[in-house]
Amino acid sequence: MQRFILGALFAASFAGAAHADDALKAAIAGARRAPANAARDGARHPYETLAFFGIRPDMTVVELVPGAGWYTEILAPYLRQHGQLITAGNDPQSASDGARRGAARFRQKLDANPAVYDKVRLGVFEPPANYRIAPKGSVDMVLTFRNMHNWVPAGDAKLKILLANVYDSLKPGGVFGVVDHRLPTARIQDAEASSGYLHQDYVIKLVESAGFKLAASAKINANARDLADHPGGVWALPPTYANKDADRAAYGAIGESDRMTLKFVKP
Repeated sequence: MQRFILGALFAASFAGAAHADDALKAAIAGARRAPANAARDGARHPYETLAFFGIRPDMTVVELVPGAGWYTEILAPYLRQHGQLITAGNDPQSASDGARRGAARFRQKLDANPAVYDKVRLGVFEPPANYRIAPKGSVDMVLTFRNMHNWVPAGDAKLKILLANVYDSLKPGGVFGVVDHRLPTARIQDAEASSGYLHQDYVIKLVESAGFKLAASAKINANARDLADHPGGVWALPPTYANKDADRAAYGAIGESDRMTLKFVKP
């Protein structure tokens, strides 16, 4: 009898995991995603990345700095029925005119498609001082994609405050998933991260100093063709092509940047 019960539990767990995988694949394949965003899946590997972080459709997930909503287009439908997506970005009441405009553009995107985005909750994440992410200990997962390099110029002290706010929002056992541009160890990283690249060891040390533990790292978003030596930094590469027509074909052949993919856990 005990063997039968354990077998039934395993089968139910396996079926639940398979259903979650199918739901994630369906969200990624969704027709409501912008075609230009979906075209970048081959460089950003959203299914592999989110699966590596251990996302489930019943989680409460915070997406920090959603930008134009590339990952929001996947996370919102995936979490809509059984979970909760909180996008934490610009404050609509910010003192910065640019931040207010950014918040308005993002809200317009959500309002234009209530069938997908009606249950998305909005938080505020404006380093170095304005953090209204989520109630303490209420979140299963916090995700940030290619943002850490933008926070580095504030200095380690302010970065630790930022990470403490992320840490506080998570439940014990909660996951902090980080993707960012990786600087080769042989290259010098300046204090401003002006190239957009960061040493992976520096990111790990910084995040662990806030109390997190590195659970795993992955090569999902690695790109050995990217040597991180481009004039204009990471933005020389697609999709930005900051150097315009200069060496555009060469940058296109490299593709998007070499990226670290790090899974941290709150003990």
